Amino acid sequence: MKEGTAVLIAFDSTQQALRAEMLLEYADIEIDICPTPKEITAGCALSIHFPEEDLQTVRGVIESEKVEVRGIFKPSENGGYELITG
Repeated sequence: MKEGTAVLIAFDSTQQALRAEMLLEYADIEIDICPTPKEITAGCALSIHFPEEDLQTVRGVIESEKVEVRGIFKPSENGGYELITG
C-alpha cells in the first residue's frame, strides 16, 4: 500500500464487503482486506483499508453502486478510529 494514512471501510455483512472488494479492485484502487478492528462495532469481521488519497473515488464507487457500509473511518490520534462518513 502507498505511503500515507490508510482509511478503513467497515461493513454490516460479508456479502457487502466482498462486493466492495470486487468493485474497488475493478476501479483500480489499491486495497487490503483486513479484520475489522475491535474498537469499531460492525456486523462483519472483514474491513477494507485503502489510501486516504483515494477517498473521493472510493466514496463515488460506494454511492454509485449502493454498497451498504457501516462507515468509513480513519485512525485517530488516541490510537483508535474516528468516523469520517457513516
